[in-house]
Amino acid sequence: MTEEHRGPMPGRPPENRQEAMRKLVWIGIWLAFLGAPVSDLLKEEHTAWATALGWLALAAFVGVYLALVFRHTARPLARATVSSMVAFLFCLAVVTSLTLDSPWLVLFVYVSVGCGAALPLELARWAIPGVTVVMALTGLTTRGQWGDFLPGLAIPALLGGFAMTGVRHLVRTTVQLREARATVAQLAANEERLRLARDLHDLLGHSLSLITLKSELAGRMLPDRPEQAARQVADIEQVSRQALVDVRAAVSGYRRATLAGELAGARTALTAAGVAADLPAAAELPPGAPPDAEEALAWVVREAATNVVRHSAARKCLITLTERQTLDGRFVELRIEDDGRGGPSAPAPGNGLTGLAERLAKVGGGIETSCGKGFTLVARVPLAQERGSAAPEGRDAR
Repeated sequence: MTEEHRGPMPGRPPENRQEAMRKLVWIGIWLAFLGAPVSDLLKEEHTAWATALGWLALAAFVGVYLALVFRHTARPLARATVSSMVAFLFCLAVVTSLTLDSPWLVLFVYVSVGCGAALPLELARWAIPGVTVVMALTGLTTRGQWGDFLPGLAIPALLGGFAMTGVRHLVRTTVQLREARATVAQLAANEERLRLARDLHDLLGHSLSLITLKSELAGRMLPDRPEQAARQVADIEQVSRQALVDVRAAVSGYRRATLAGELAGARTALTAAGVAADLPAAAELPPGAPPDAEEALAWVVREAATNVVRHSAARKCLITLTERQTLDGRFVELRIEDDGRGGPSAPAPGNGLTGLAERLAKVGGGIETSCGKGFTLVARVPLAQERGSAAPEGRDAR
């Protein structure tokens, strides 16, 4: 199953041609409101020279507008370049409206949107109302019924321009959150390295010092007292073996996946991918869970969250951790549901589900999958029966 393409993230430039085309189509679809100038040129009410210049001005306006909005929202242009492009659009809107009549006043709406999309926010707050006022004054000089054009153009000019400033605020906040998340992840990684360094120092510092001391002592004893030197060498072997055991235990503890850690990682991954995550607040297993049950369920959460992000095209993901009593005994059940396009109903050999089934089988559990409106994965691990529990009815106690 191939990875689902979600398009460019807010505040991030397109990474390939497909993302660039999607963004260009999203920006260009709003050019449909230029139907009034196009209709005006097609009516042939102007001279051939004015019609030709009108088509040329409209093409230049659309080209500069798309370059301004598309290019600036991908990678910000220099302030002087932005100001020049906005000024060009503004002058072209004024000239065409004065010479070709009121249908061309709609160009001011795009100038207002361009101001909101590209100008500095402090300047855009004043430029958008200014463009709207100039549009109103220009409309008074045209031959059309300006009273009919004012509500249909002034309001979109104001709303469109300020809506773009709101989108820019949202994009800037998204970028800042992404940078903050990356910083937190880096700090967490640095803290983990420091903790590992401290633990290894505490584990190996005393052992290595003792090994060094006994090695020097054995070296001095070797010529005259070989038996005592041999005892020192035996002590060195014992200390080094114990140090090796301690290091292996420490490293295995760092490698061990925890349910709380994987749930936190799943929340971050799902949120970053635009998936609404509903996850349990607590990640403690009920009494009676096998020793390795938490690690097995943690791997289930990791694999399931990865599949939701990469393959499901889901908008929501629900993860629940509950204890259930069945006819076969007590179970802890981990359920992951999404509203995406679904997937295979059973684990296929060689994929991640097979690995999860093998991990759960080691702790006596199992995994079930189903797809309908979305994809559901259920992992169950049996819990040990509590001492003193009554025997099930219908069985003879022998």
